[in-house]
Amino acid sequence: MVVFAVIIPLLMLGVVLALGRYEELLLSREPGEATSSPVPAGTPASLP
Repeated sequence: MVVFAVIIPLLMLGVVLALGRYEELLLSREPGEATSSPVPAGTPASLP
């Protein structure tokens, strides 16, 4: 029983982290967006 008390929360944490990464991958790709952006993320846009 002690083993279950330790393993189950760790498994649940792993599932939550895996789903978070999966959601991040899904939301980062919009239709029509290129797979590689020409500018690194966080780079401020240049003024016209």
